[in-house]
Amino acid sequence: MFGASAVPIKEGRLADVGTGAGFPGLPLKLLLPSLDLVLVESNAKKASFLSECARELNLTGVEVNRGRFEDMKSTEHMFDYVTARALGGYAELAEWSRRRLAPSGSLVLWLGERDASETQKSSPFNWRAPVPIPGSDRRVLLIGTNP
Repeated sequence: MFGASAVPIKEGRLADVGTGAGFPGLPLKLLLPSLDLVLVESNAKKASFLSECARELNLTGVEVNRGRFEDMKSTEHMFDYVTARALGGYAELAEWSRRRLAPSGSLVLWLGERDASETQKSSPFNWRAPVPIPGSDRRVLLIGTNP
């Protein structure tokens, strides 16, 4: 998978924020079974779907957190990776991630070029150059580490 090779995402704990139907969290879990995965989704129907997917696929190490990332208690989890795709509110997500990522952790965002540029300017993360997503005109992968 492109995202796992670009970061690279390996073992550890990953939070997929605003996961929707489970992308990129579920494909990453299938690719890396030892990855501990927390899917964060505020929509009850989507969260139920994600729980059912994990159960049907017999995936262990998957937690579905129904709620908004802002409402997760700061002592609940530390992560090696935080991912989000087409979420919006990247400044808020970056601030939340800064407090939740392990010192060597990465924030990995699938977003448009314009959002990537704005996020790089407004966030204290150490950002790598945006990586164009294959097959996409203006979408990139933006990868940052804690300052």
